[in-house]
Amino acid sequence: MTIHFQQTRLPADPKFLFDRVECYYRDRVGETWKGVHPLKGMSPGRSAIKLRSNDYLSIASDRRVIEAEIRALQAAGHGDSVSRTFVHHETDGLNAFEQRVARLMGAEAAVLANSGYCANVGLIQSICRPETPVYLDIKAHLSLWEGVKSAGATPTPFRHNDPEHLDRLIRKFGPGVIAIDALYSIDGNIAVLDDIVEVAERRGCALIVDETHSFGTHGPDGAGLVAARGLSHRVHFRTVGLSKAVASRGGLVICSQRNAEFLRYESLPVIFSTQVLAHEVAGYNAALDIFANEPSRQRLLHSNHRYLIQGLDDLGYNVDLSKSQIIALEAGEILPTVKLRDALEKRDVFGAIFLPPATPTKRCIIRFTVNCSLTQGELDRVLEVCAEIRDEVGLASWPSTRRRGRQARGARPSVALAA
Repeated sequence: MTIHFQQTRLPADPKFLFDRVECYYRDRVGETWKGVHPLKGMSPGRSAIKLRSNDYLSIASDRRVIEAEIRALQAAGHGDSVSRTFVHHETDGLNAFEQRVARLMGAEAAVLANSGYCANVGLIQSICRPETPVYLDIKAHLSLWEGVKSAGATPTPFRHNDPEHLDRLIRKFGPGVIAIDALYSIDGNIAVLDDIVEVAERRGCALIVDETHSFGTHGPDGAGLVAARGLSHRVHFRTVGLSKAVASRGGLVICSQRNAEFLRYESLPVIFSTQVLAHEVAGYNAALDIFANEPSRQRLLHSNHRYLIQGLDDLGYNVDLSKSQIIALEAGEILPTVKLRDALEKRDVFGAIFLPPATPTKRCIIRFTVNCSLTQGELDRVLEVCAEIRDEVGLASWPSTRRRGRQARGARPSVALAA
């Protein structure tokens, strides 16, 4: 029997909606992208070397994580499908995980959210009033900026990793909230944490440090860069997206018990979202067990990064900012970056293309994300490809290459990792 479905004709868009969507097709697809969609490249085959996953410690397919989630599903299905606001019992697995991760990170409490994005937006929306000054590193993750918007506050950006500029702005506009990343997701640069903490304390500010890309990959048992620097007791809030080293879904706010109680009933993403599911929490716990019991994964990750970054530096790529597992190949504007992406993918090397709004218009990149399971042969193959395509992609004419040439080599930052 054949079933025929009647196609439903949707209403015509009102003019304001049509015009808004038309801007995408006309301005971005037509004018900026010249009809070539930059995010739609090739599909990686079985032999491809993938440098675009955030699964830094290679646990996404680990049987221990999968089996922990399966056991939880078999025992209780998805668990209670309710808002985090209604989960209070100390015996609940969600609360137990929050307590565990708080202990790991040297804090009193943690609050689970549905993603790192929700954690950042809900945190700033909750603690800021419209008149609260919010100082953001210019490279801080977009979710932190969206939190400022949600609070109705005005963002005040400061130059990247420039505590003196931050200090001058606070003297001008008054104490408020400072928001930075511990490890920046575009180029792998690491925050000058000690200096930012000192400014926050001296100027009476609250400090938010997004540890999304450093949780699991840095610090004792993966506790992050704040813990690695011995600063856990001096940072008011740390946030974590569990989609990177934990290779799952969800987010965290790490803070004092007093502030955690406040956030559970003031953060709109926490209140108006169904909590993460029971089997996901089981997977989180299995991931933390791996962090604690297999520190070799961290060491391999940083060793792979050092090898690749040194090789790219020797080939003439400007990768000076990369201090950890994220490496940016900055080709400049969109079309040269698409050309770089295509040259890499034709040779079975797959990174991730980053364009506005993730980057400035003339500083688009292909981002390589390193993981601990890359083999020596795979790393060498990536370097062979990057050597082979230099003339094809016009490496010598990239703005980032010209910047590199203007710097005295002895003055450029070391590519060695301070893990």
